[in-house]
Amino acid sequence: MALDDLKNAYVAFDRVQKSYDGEILVVKDLNLAIGKGEFLTMLGPSGSGKTTCLMMLAGFETATHGDILLDGKPINNIPPHKRGIGMVFQNYALFPHMTVGENLAFPLEVRKIGKSERDDMVKAALDMVQMGDFAGRRPAQLSGGQQQRIALARALVFKPELVLMDEPLGALDKQLREQMQYEIKHLHESLGITVVYVTHDQSEALTMSDRVAVFEDGRIQQLATPADLYERPENAFVAQFIGENNTLNATITGVEGNMVAVDIDGGMKGHALAVNCGGVGTRTILSIRPERVALNSDGPNKADAKVMELIYLGDHIRCRLVVSGNDKFIVKVPNSAGQKHLVVGETTPISWHSEDCRALDA
Repeated sequence: MALDDLKNAYVAFDRVQKSYDGEILVVKDLNLAIGKGEFLTMLGPSGSGKTTCLMMLAGFETATHGDILLDGKPINNIPPHKRGIGMVFQNYALFPHMTVGENLAFPLEVRKIGKSERDDMVKAALDMVQMGDFAGRRPAQLSGGQQQRIALARALVFKPELVLMDEPLGALDKQLREQMQYEIKHLHESLGITVVYVTHDQSEALTMSDRVAVFEDGRIQQLATPADLYERPENAFVAQFIGENNTLNATITGVEGNMVAVDIDGGMKGHALAVNCGGVGTRTILSIRPERVALNSDGPNKADAKVMELIYLGDHIRCRLVVSGNDKFIVKVPNSAGQKHLVVGETTPISWHSEDCRALDA
């Protein structure tokens, strides 16, 4: 990581490693700079290292090597309760024997804030999450969504500049989860706080974040804005993990500037944008988003596809095709007037533009 990045970052991981057994690294040489006021999401499958990074930042885990800095100062040896960081967990972690108001007052009491000011801060935090009338209730009397709002209010009540969230919406149903995504996003924008958020749900990461760090095997595979991750994945893992993606195996036969000519397994020829691939004769994985494939033969990359399955999803039809031996090739057809209707078992021409097809690591 460049020295300037570390100096200017509000949160910085500088060559951080973590091992639980002294042999296997679950976090490998992590360098990450997070700006003040940024909403950064750590995204990845189970075991990728994202939650371990969050727990090291919170102080619940200790880095085996390297430094974690907050506002330019190392915090490795500062205990969790002295870091001034708000924390929201998936299981809410509310005290069941306390009322909602007492739960929110607790972090203020720990900070020796007087009762009058404490009461005002609790009321303001509850109003912020639309739970002002619930101060006298106990957690068991609240729904999951209400408990999550209270957990969020408790993390924000002492006005921290940094809030960490570990899969906070994982226990909620789909509709409530989506509603809470927007509420957390709007709270972040209105309060100007820095948020570090952990999830394995890529749609959640794309919806909420300024930037997303995609983790796999203890390393960041790509750090970018949601649009860049989706439109410009740098490797095959990110392309597969972010959104739906079609892949075709191919061999590079020519290099023309930033484009490559390819022989696709199964006999098809085509062109693709060279992103993370070798030279002539090397193998590559081609990546094409389903919405970038057209049901016609107008594009420069043409194939005959056999229709295997059609699933009606309201605004679009999800079509599963066989293309060059890949029987999981997906095309999303808008459900609109004048759109061609497919039939299972028929063969249809498809095509895509070369710049929408990325040649990635094999």
